[in-house]
Amino acid sequence: MSSRPTIKEVSKIAGVSFKTVSRVLNNEKHVSEETRRRVEEVVARLNFRPSHAARTLAGRKSFQVGLLYDNPSPYYIYHVQTGAQQRCTELGYRLLLQPIDSQSPDLVSNVLALIDETHLDGLILSPPVTEATALLDELDRRGLPYVRIAPGTRKDAGLSASMDDVVAARELTAHLIGLGHRRIAMIRGLESHASSADRLAGYRAELEAHGIAFDPALVVAAENDFASGAAAARELLALKDRPTAIFAGNDDMAAGALATAHESDIDVPGQLSIAGFDDSDLARAVWPPLTTIRQPVHELASAAAELILGGAAPQPRVTLEHKLMVRASTGPAPR
Repeated sequence: MSSRPTIKEVSKIAGVSFKTVSRVLNNEKHVSEETRRRVEEVVARLNFRPSHAARTLAGRKSFQVGLLYDNPSPYYIYHVQTGAQQRCTELGYRLLLQPIDSQSPDLVSNVLALIDETHLDGLILSPPVTEATALLDELDRRGLPYVRIAPGTRKDAGLSASMDDVVAARELTAHLIGLGHRRIAMIRGLESHASSADRLAGYRAELEAHGIAFDPALVVAAENDFASGAAAARELLALKDRPTAIFAGNDDMAAGALATAHESDIDVPGQLSIAGFDDSDLARAVWPPLTTIRQPVHELASAAAELILGGAAPQPRVTLEHKLMVRASTGPAPR
C-alpha cells in the first residue's frame, strides 16, 4: 500500500465501486446507510484525504467556495469566517477567504478574475458586498450560485441568511426608554451597510411609538470602528443638552463611545447609558460590559454555507432570531 492511500484502495477494501466512494465523500444521496458506514470506516482507518484536483476532474466541480468580505470590525468578520468555514468543512468543501473593497470601481472585474482563476462553485457575500448591485447582476448573468448574509436591498436576489435589524433596533431602543431615557442618541454606522439604515429606522420608529420627537442632532455618522465611535461620542457629549443614553450601531463603536465617557470622567451607567449591537467578544471584554443585541453572526454564516452547498436547508431564504443582552452599561436615566 502506498504512503498516501488512494480512492482505489478505499473502494477495494470497502468492497464498493469508485463512484460509490465518491458519493459518500461528497455527501450525496442514493447510498445505503450500511454502505456509507462501511466506506466511512475505511476512510477513517486509512486516514484518506480526497484530492481536490481529482474531485474537480471527476465531477467538473472545484469543491471550493469563496467568502467575500469588506468590514472594519474584526470581531464580526472573525465570526463570519468561522461560521462559514466550519459548515464548509463538514460538507467537504474548502472555503477561500477574499478581502475586497466593495466601493472599488474594479470590484466586478476583480471578483470575476477570482472566480475564473479558482473555478469556484459558489460565493458567500457578507455585508456590505451584499449590496454591490453590479456584482449581483454579473453573478446572475453567469449563473454562479451565491448567498448573501444580511441583505438590505434587492432581497429577492440570490439566496440569503439574515435577521430583522429593524425589530432588533426597536427592542434595544425600547429597553433604553423603559429605563427612563428620553435623550437617546444614535451613532450610525456606514451608509454602505444596509443594516445601518435599518437600525436607524428601528430607533426612529420606537421613539415615535413612545411619543418622543426625533432629534437629528442626536444622530452622528461613524465608520463602524472604535476610533470613529469614540469621535462620535465626543461630538454628542459636547452638546449643550447632551444625551443620557447612546445607542451605537455596532459594538466596536459602542466600545469607542465607552472609552470617550471614561476619558471625560462620565460614569457609565450612572450618568450615561451606552448600548451596542452584535454581541461580539468585545462587548464582554470592556468595562462595564455592553448591553447589546446578539446578532447570530456565526449561525448566519453557517446557514449561508448550508444554503450555497445544498445542505439540509431547502428554503432559499433563512431568517434567524436576535436576542437582547442586558448588561451593566445601561441603567436608569439620571435625575
